[in-house]
Amino acid sequence: MKLSLCLISALLISSMLLVATATEMDPLADAPKTCKTLSSHFKGICWNSNSCAILCHDIEQFEGGHCEGIIRQCYCTKTC
Repeated sequence: MKLSLCLISALLISSMLLVATATEMDPLADAPKTCKTLSSHFKGICWNSNSCAILCHDIEQFEGGHCEGIIRQCYCTKTC
């Protein structure tokens, strides 16, 4: 009886530590989120992500930008 009580206690503590460790070790939890919005100044089809990024940074005050989508539109990005 005494042995089984010690075994149950040890298993309970071990499982609690495992759950606590697993929830704190999520690598995506601390990663910064990136927000994006369609550029209001870019005109035409976005073929070059570099020109999109320059426009987003210099004109629209974002951190960067890139081309995406089937229609190839310029999206400005920043850290949320």
